[in-house]
Amino acid sequence: MLDSHHLNTRGRRPGPSRAHLARVFLLALAVLSSGVAAQEDGDLVTSAEETVLTAEEEHAALFLENRFPAATTCATCHPDHYREWSVSPHAYAQMSPVFNAMHATIMKRTNGTNGDFCIRCHTPVGMNLGEPEFMSNMDRHPTSREGITCIACHRVNQAYGKLSGRLAIVEGDLFAPVYGPKGGEELDRVIESREYRVNTDPEKSGRNIHAQAEKFFQLAESSFCGTCHDVNLVNGFRLEEAFSEYKTSPAAKRGVSCQDCHMGTEPGVDSGYATAPAAIIGKNPTAPRKRTDHMFVGPDYSIIHPGIFPHNTAASEMATIREWLTFDVEEGWGTDEFESQLPAGQEFPERWRSADDRYDARDIITANQELLAEADEQRLALLRAGYVLGDIEITRADARKGLEFFMEVRNGTDGHGVPTGFDAERLVFVQVDVRDADGALVFQSGDLDPNGDVRDTHSLYVHDGLIPLDKQLFSLQSRFITRMVRGGEREQVLAVNYSPDPLPFLRPSTTSTVLTGRPRGARKHKMNIEPLGRREARYKVDAKLLTGPGPYTIEARLIAGMVPVNLIAEIQDVGFDYFMSPREVAENVVEGHQVLWEHEAKVEISPAGARSSTK
Repeated sequence: MLDSHHLNTRGRRPGPSRAHLARVFLLALAVLSSGVAAQEDGDLVTSAEETVLTAEEEHAALFLENRFPAATTCATCHPDHYREWSVSPHAYAQMSPVFNAMHATIMKRTNGTNGDFCIRCHTPVGMNLGEPEFMSNMDRHPTSREGITCIACHRVNQAYGKLSGRLAIVEGDLFAPVYGPKGGEELDRVIESREYRVNTDPEKSGRNIHAQAEKFFQLAESSFCGTCHDVNLVNGFRLEEAFSEYKTSPAAKRGVSCQDCHMGTEPGVDSGYATAPAAIIGKNPTAPRKRTDHMFVGPDYSIIHPGIFPHNTAASEMATIREWLTFDVEEGWGTDEFESQLPAGQEFPERWRSADDRYDARDIITANQELLAEADEQRLALLRAGYVLGDIEITRADARKGLEFFMEVRNGTDGHGVPTGFDAERLVFVQVDVRDADGALVFQSGDLDPNGDVRDTHSLYVHDGLIPLDKQLFSLQSRFITRMVRGGEREQVLAVNYSPDPLPFLRPSTTSTVLTGRPRGARKHKMNIEPLGRREARYKVDAKLLTGPGPYTIEARLIAGMVPVNLIAEIQDVGFDYFMSPREVAENVVEGHQVLWEHEAKVEISPAGARSSTK
């Protein structure tokens, strides 16, 4: 259980946006002018919302579907693609409460001058719709919440280059052209065939389908990924360099693309592609072809209620996000064990008063949890492909000079560094325990503080002097270094410098960053491992910690986490979505840590040195 010493445990209910309140006010006036009456003022506003907003939202949803079709629409004919995508980091991009709070914090610290820089990659539909840069996901349009949804890639027809997500989505309803790597030969066959009985005319009824599929060459190129996966701020700061690392990698020289490793049969490995139909229309599959995987697993994982993620068409039809958040998964609602032992007078939220509804909800939850578990397995496979922990090598085992050993940590891929992308917030570290013959712990490194952080300089407990700094910690997390206005530099969690200026703004650089190699205000100390590179994690146990000749057991684990908990502390002031408290967010982040590799060695110690060691 994590300690609550440094994290605010109060959840914040996000209020309605100003645009939403204004809309309600105007709708209430419309209801008044149409002669609708109510007994009390409060009832009147409620009536206005319930009567007019419902109609307005239905019309708006229909209108927006004609501009930006949702992934749920695509799921009708592409169920397998939808299932993979629904649990992917792409689908989670905007749903993440950590991202939403971090984006808001940067907006706050730059007085809004960061604009939509972060969020335009995470919800391209939302930004094309002109939604506010910061609001609760519960109030965003459903397609906006889908993050990197189907049309974010398949309704793009221009090679934008490295624009940090600044791209336009080609608008159109379901019948409008889509863009893919193959073109429309198979689609033309389906349309002409009587077997599929499809309809390409929006004025007619039937099984609706795209009228055209056009070939977009860049969709199968690594450069398409580079549009969002190389992030350069307006002041020249290079925040993420996944694509740049790839461009200079051995994999690029061999002609291996991002898609080859991240959309193939084995995550993180150039393993070839499956062969399967691209669509199932009714019950009839299209012709088998090269089939790319759309799960796109990475270091991120969901920390939110399993009723709202993965995206699930049945879940969205059954309840709203706010209603799902009232469904108590841990208590066992909708299971025979729980329902058969209900005490008399048990109270439930209105949406879940029916036992049948609770059982149906539980079925959805179970399906989502199974999909999340599958994604966790794929994530573990990806990370194990990228990180390799070597055996424990003993270099000294002497009662007078102590115990020394090391492990080699390698980058198992030749496509980019590890970690890559947002590497300054990726937590990858080695945890080491050394125990004596009685099992007593004599040495430890890579252990977590009560908040769930490693004991580095960002640990709030280390900063406050409550626990010692882990001087032998092996971590691959890069560091942001900011330059202060009055001189000097400091290491920070976020790359926004604390300034004596009461109004810090994010401005274009006033000097050439090409000549200096970096902007004046901030830089990044990269700690990742280059493609096929290696590092050594070295440890020394002082002789005074040894309790006898042994044998001593050395246990080493390479662990990966989504983000460090100190990031949660850094962004907690703006609150977290879905009514989550900072403590809940932190605990869920730590719970998602994965042990990638685990090794053990035994060693005996005598005045003459090591007598024996076994792995």
